[in-house]
Amino acid sequence: MHSSAVLLIEFGSIILGLGLLGRFAARFQFSPIPLYLLAGLAFGEGGLLPLGASEEFVAIGAEIGVILLLLMLGLEYTASDLVSNLKAHYPSGLVDFTLNALPGAAAALLLGWGPVAAVVLAGVTWISSSGVIAKVLGDLGRVGNRETPVILSVLVLEDLAMAVYLPIVTALVAGVGLAAGSVTLAVALGAAGLVLFVALRYGRVLSRFVSSDDPEKLLLVVLGLTILVAGVAQQLQVSAAVGAFLVGIALSGEVAEGAHTLLSPLRDLFAAVFFVFFGLHTDPASIPPVLVPALALAVVTAGTKIATGYWAARRAGISVKGRWRAGGALVARGEFSIVIAGLAVTAGIEPSLGPLATAYVLILVVLGPLTARYTEPLAGRWSRLRESRRPPAQEPAPEALTETPVGD
Repeated sequence: MHSSAVLLIEFGSIILGLGLLGRFAARFQFSPIPLYLLAGLAFGEGGLLPLGASEEFVAIGAEIGVILLLLMLGLEYTASDLVSNLKAHYPSGLVDFTLNALPGAAAALLLGWGPVAAVVLAGVTWISSSGVIAKVLGDLGRVGNRETPVILSVLVLEDLAMAVYLPIVTALVAGVGLAAGSVTLAVALGAAGLVLFVALRYGRVLSRFVSSDDPEKLLLVVLGLTILVAGVAQQLQVSAAVGAFLVGIALSGEVAEGAHTLLSPLRDLFAAVFFVFFGLHTDPASIPPVLVPALALAVVTAGTKIATGYWAARRAGISVKGRWRAGGALVARGEFSIVIAGLAVTAGIEPSLGPLATAYVLILVVLGPLTARYTEPLAGRWSRLRESRRPPAQEPAPEALTETPVGD
């Protein structure tokens, strides 16, 4: 009885604290993710008030948080949207991967962490935060801008790539051999292909089966189906997150809209718990030794994200100002960087990887809204300053006037 009372007190305090932190962040119009991470650091090992009885319960909540994050992401897109985006914008996705994944991989190898950590850190630096970026675009009133579809296309390609990337990381951190890893990847790709086919061909039938006019029944069916598929996916060594993502893609129309409305509060609750859980497993004392590498990596990959957005917007025929706005908007990292790092932390791949990822996300989730707001004005000011420093062009000397002799 005593232990259950302690669990309720601790978990209730966590939820109340997260609610107050969220309200504080909303008042000052910035993402609450860094506050959630800091709360986890405060309640974890080496923190101000370490948790005891409720840590296992928080771990289950964190796993549900990841599942709901990926489910809600899948609900944002239909299978036809994903296919059309892949056909139209895959060059931007390749540039995004090259410019932003390679710095993370190179940093892990330079730090001597090995190839598995390199693959994980590549994902941490590669994937932008869809949630933070969507909120920033709304706050800045840029949802209707011409460059916004370009930003969303890059995010969609990253999300689609997660369906391939997560099974690879899951197999690597589990330490399975090449054959088992190949089977895992083949199963993941086969499942993704099957879901896309079913969604394109029979999406309406599936949605009608799940649909219900009663919000309670719709919530129970969608949530139960998602957790069931996520569990089966994890049992097959694919990834629970990938399974949830594929369920979201398969649902469309009114079902997707209704499920999105019903599940949004649950997603926000358990996602906040997930960030706290990640912070719980990071010793605050381990962050200062990796702060310089994290800061350097944040500066480099902020620049590469800006370059990615600029290139993608230029390819789409957007004006120069829109190109800079697109680049600045893509800088923020957040939930998926932590999800990827969490896989490695749970598997015990590299002790310093978790602290580095925490510091890296804290820096960029704060810097991202600033670059979204100020990259274009600063680029314009820099351009005008360069123009003013150029020496004035010399006018050509007037031609000497010659009198034309008049003949008799």
